Amino acid sequence: MSVIRQPEVLGRTTRRRVIGVTAALSAAAVETVGVGLWFGLVIGSRTTATALAGLGVLFCGALLRTGVFGSTVTDLETLVEPTRLGAALVLTAGWIGWLFVAELIGGSVGIAVGTALLAGILTGQFALERRAFRPRAGDGATVVPGLVLAAGASVLLTTAWFFDGGLSSPPLSLGFTTVVVEIAALHVGLLVFALSGALAHQRRLQRALDP
Repeated sequence: MSVIRQPEVLGRTTRRRVIGVTAALSAAAVETVGVGLWFGLVIGSRTTATALAGLGVLFCGALLRTGVFGSTVTDLETLVEPTRLGAALVLTAGWIGWLFVAELIGGSVGIAVGTALLAGILTGQFALERRAFRPRAGDGATVVPGLVLAAGASVLLTTAWFFDGGLSSPPLSLGFTTVVVEIAALHVGLLVFALSGALAHQRRLQRALDP
């Protein structure tokens, strides 16, 4: 029977898509803020205080992003469970390992090796996260989302390491003051990272929401 003859089927499909897109944007926003703040803290003047603060921000962001996925695909009872905490810890360790390997090797080769490592860790973390919240469901597609998000991270690191300039608008006169809008290269990298996160999370959430 055609889907047109079953409006409830079309309604459920549309609802799943809306929920998937909304949750993907929320997860991407949380991840962008968490990773962006951590990245900003550790990429500059690195001290023990900034390293600890960055680690706390990164873990909280990972825990919240894991919570967004869990509340979307199942009834979220508690986030403080070993498997779910483990998924957040794996994600946190993945970001730290990515930056550590990239800095250890250095240059474009370091970015490439770190990105490959991050893609593998993200793929495994996505699968672990899926099993933590929906143990009876299949893993679905996790490789492509992992690659997409890792690619966005590589752009973020590339703009931080190799691009110092930026874009600025002509002076805009607003009454008694003049405003100049400046967009640094790092801002562009962060925007690309946010877009890659939205695409990655939308794909995996849509697959997780499929019956």
